[in-house]
Amino acid sequence: MKTTVAVIGCGRIAKGSHFPALTKMEDVRIKYACDLILEKAEAMKEKYPEQVEQTITDYKIALADPEVDAVFVLTPNFAHYTITMDALRAGKHVMCEKPITVNYALSCEMAEEAKKQGKILNIGVCNRYHKSVEIIEEMNREGKLGNLYHVYCSFRSFRSIPGLGGAFTDKAQSGGGVLIDWGIHFLDLILYVLGGATLKNVTCDTYCEMAKDMKSYRYKNMWAEDTADVENGVNDVDDFVTGYVRTDKASISLNGAWAQNIDKNEMFIDFLGDKGGIRLDYGKQFTFYDGETLESDVSDHEIPNMYYREDEDFLRSIQTGEKNRNHIDNILESMKLLDALYASAARHEEIAL
Repeated sequence: MKTTVAVIGCGRIAKGSHFPALTKMEDVRIKYACDLILEKAEAMKEKYPEQVEQTITDYKIALADPEVDAVFVLTPNFAHYTITMDALRAGKHVMCEKPITVNYALSCEMAEEAKKQGKILNIGVCNRYHKSVEIIEEMNREGKLGNLYHVYCSFRSFRSIPGLGGAFTDKAQSGGGVLIDWGIHFLDLILYVLGGATLKNVTCDTYCEMAKDMKSYRYKNMWAEDTADVENGVNDVDDFVTGYVRTDKASISLNGAWAQNIDKNEMFIDFLGDKGGIRLDYGKQFTFYDGETLESDVSDHEIPNMYYREDEDFLRSIQTGEKNRNHIDNILESMKLLDALYASAARHEEIAL
């Protein structure tokens, strides 16, 4: 039996990740591709003419269609809440891209609505389906690291603020900058590996320094440049973040930069245990360092497409009713952490949780 879906939002994450995954699944019917800019939806139908049936600009048309079982909400962050709540109330299951929405309070409302309506609401923290992360989570659970006492993550790049002046750098639309955009992936991954850690307190500082004068900002690369609006837009979000988190399992430290004046991409996570340690090359393989033999071993495994696996598991959950690893109830703690980090930075003080 095929699951009929509507894809709402046909931008970068849709065309680069979810459409390629969904169109490979035989048990999926994509009845609608929806975007406020019709050309974006039509581009998806043109690319996948056998799979995408209709293009629309009003997502409520899809919500009113009794044939639609589920929707994929792949819009800018600020729209996640409204569209997801409308979809749940219309009786649809929802796969919503990360972050859940722009803050923790609204995220909790979304979780409550999913529970009230008896529908599956999954969040696109795709790294939970990355093979390297799955292996590291299993190694930690089996005690291969011993006492995992600290995790350090770095998500830093050289002058790569996305879509400067557009939705990415407008706090009203995005909810934040590098922390909510890149940091959510790293921090959620860490909380997943730790397995049910209880947050205790956090301290954080954020900075918006590199493009205070957008017109004079220089860069070698700008992803999402098609959304930039340097002439008329806003840049009021963090381009650098540093923080420290205490949990009942391990402490966590982080440094993140969309843009730094060091021409290095430093995207990794270190898991420090008393028996062994791991450095995960973000999105790739990892190295295990054995504290007894003092030898290191670089992983060598296949890395299946995590978006395909994520979407496939969402569709499976619709059929079974089971809450999988990306169900909103399992992601709320990550959003709570982001909110606390931003609150600490705003108040210039430690926040207890």
